[in-house]
Amino acid sequence: MLKLHYHPLSTYTRRVRIALIEKGIEHETVLVDMARRAHREPDYLAINPYGRVPVLQDDDLLLYESNAILGYLEARHPSPALVPADAKGRALVDMHLRLSDIQMARQTGVIVFPKRFLPQSKWNPEAMAAAKAEIEKHLAVLEQQLGDRRWMVGDEYSLVEVSYTPFMQFLPLMEIVAPPRVAAWAERMLARPSALETAPAN
Repeated sequence: MLKLHYHPLSTYTRRVRIALIEKGIEHETVLVDMARRAHREPDYLAINPYGRVPVLQDDDLLLYESNAILGYLEARHPSPALVPADAKGRALVDMHLRLSDIQMARQTGVIVFPKRFLPQSKWNPEAMAAAKAEIEKHLAVLEQQLGDRRWMVGDEYSLVEVSYTPFMQFLPLMEIVAPPRVAAWAERMLARPSALETAPAN
């Protein structure tokens, strides 16, 4: 059985958990107690030398990068599909997954990590403001790309939405008002049962 080493507050873990739920894949979960620095212990570093979550374990295979995990789950469990069948659609999904990490994930971390876990005296307001501006610029691009579709690629829920869900959750915390189409898109993805089940407690 697949084993997922995870922490419930990890955005990258949440991507994988959403995909597992959407696909109905049976798996075992192993909580990594990061507050007690379990991710720095030798036993954990033996399965992920970077000391991060998630890790997907399938017999002797260890995957510890979320997009690689999503691709593996799609390849091993192609139904229900979370990528289109055609080459163009697959390329678009791949592009949006990469852009999610480049244009949204890092910037969200710059804002959300201090707001969730650090006293305000330790915030870096300049870096947070710059990250917010980058996200707002990216959301404006997504607004045009989305058009009148409900979902980003092929008008079907896909790994694009799986990838973006954890970050869209934090738009209010980041004090970002998404443009109208993106706001409606985010509302749709956050309303899915997989998103509700995996929503962070704080």
